[in-house]
Amino acid sequence: MFQALMAFSKLVDALNERVGTTVKWLILGSVLVSAGNATSRYALGMASNAWLELQWYFFAAVYMLGAAYTLKRNEHVRIDLVSQRLSARTRNWIDAGGMLIFVMPTTLYICLQSIPNFWESVLNQEVSQNAGGLIRWPLRILVPVGFGLLFLQAGSELIKRIAFLKGVGEDVLATGGHADIDMDDVIVEETK
Repeated sequence: MFQALMAFSKLVDALNERVGTTVKWLILGSVLVSAGNATSRYALGMASNAWLELQWYFFAAVYMLGAAYTLKRNEHVRIDLVSQRLSARTRNWIDAGGMLIFVMPTTLYICLQSIPNFWESVLNQEVSQNAGGLIRWPLRILVPVGFGLLFLQAGSELIKRIAFLKGVGEDVLATGGHADIDMDDVIVEETK
């Protein structure tokens, strides 16, 4: 049974790794759209709300679809000054509890509650209120997809924490994020 859960975890990790590395390119797209829109506005006197909204859509996609990737890579925000002082087992217990009690219920709730909003946007053919604005459903689908991916990744992380606590997996909290902070360097820097 646990082997099946570990296989599921690896599948989710691979999915979110692929999504995260792909979505990074939208940052470049956003920069290019922004530069092109600014150039056309100032050099040619032509501006477009659609281009401005496309830039926002790209940023929204990076944020929503990259959250699970960030969690997978252990790059999310945490209080490292506190967590670095805890044992590996304690950190993993806290993470497992946080995933189970907070992250998974919240992400599942938001995912499920946002689906009707997306469908309403599709059925009503919702369009931006700005002149020349874009259709809204591509933006609205980012919420259930992004939170769905985050829910799956939280499940994957929970499985990995349990594997570590059972002694059959590695400590994924030992790498990534700010796990490599040398507390002596931080304390020395603070006293200077």
